[in-house]
Amino acid sequence: MREINTIHLNGLRAVEAAGRLGSLAAAAEELGVTPGAVSQQIAKTEAQLGRALFERLPRGLVPTEAGRVLLGRLSNAFTEIAQAVGEARRRDESVLTVSVAPVFAARWLVYRLNRFADCHPEIRLRIDATTKLANVDTSDVDLAIRVGAGHWPGVRAELLLEQEVFPVCSPALAADLHKPGDILKLPAVIDEHAMFSWEVWLKAAGLSGAEMTVRHSFNDASLALDAAIAGQGVMIAWQTLAGYAVMKGSLVAPFGIRAKTGFGHYFVTSASRRESKAVLAFKRWVREEVEEGMRQLSAIPSPSAVLPSSP
Repeated sequence: MREINTIHLNGLRAVEAAGRLGSLAAAAEELGVTPGAVSQQIAKTEAQLGRALFERLPRGLVPTEAGRVLLGRLSNAFTEIAQAVGEARRRDESVLTVSVAPVFAARWLVYRLNRFADCHPEIRLRIDATTKLANVDTSDVDLAIRVGAGHWPGVRAELLLEQEVFPVCSPALAADLHKPGDILKLPAVIDEHAMFSWEVWLKAAGLSGAEMTVRHSFNDASLALDAAIAGQGVMIAWQTLAGYAVMKGSLVAPFGIRAKTGFGHYFVTSASRRESKAVLAFKRWVREEVEEGMRQLSAIPSPSAVLPSSP
């Protein structure tokens, strides 16, 4: 153990992060420092070890032979340390930490939390609203819910809901929509971070190649939805984003046409750790809430239910 006292721990962290991520910038973002600080820490560690650990190439950092040997062991060691820290943070087994995207938390989850509390008063939820995919092995996050294709490496991903998209607008704007082609008369409100385009729905509606006139763009789906509620245009939305607003009548889904995006909502948990009773209870409750919400949403009649072949 004395050998480690000759090397600064921050330097080893910088070496491991840079080697795993492949760049100073990515390592700096993860460690919360500047790229220059990461570079200095790596240089100090190389000096302390008496050998180069990386080649500095235009495409990024490439480990030397000595670097590859060290990085393999460092990654395993830091993973063990992170897991130990994560376990230490789980002292209160009654607290369940759930990582979700802010838009899912704001537009779907918060409306239903009282029902979870009624069903499971013994569990206190801690909601971590972030767009970053949490490391469920090394952080205090017990469970994440994410939208994607479900192919995240090193985790267990379980499909919750296939994503379907459809246009939504205020009741006033929907009054003039009688067939899918009428949607082209309305200005579009755009979510700049959407993983799909209007073409996904237009194709399903028999309007492939048509273009929407853009009125406003937002870098946040929740803001785009608020703009649609305010009557500023029509938005292409998905079930968990717009479902509550449609059921409350502040938004209308004018046509009975939904299009699959190829993505879905997934439960994401550790592939190496057994799921706790609290995790299993939360997953079961979310699944029941989603299924009930989809039944309610499907039961709402579309003001202009027409076939896709009648543009």
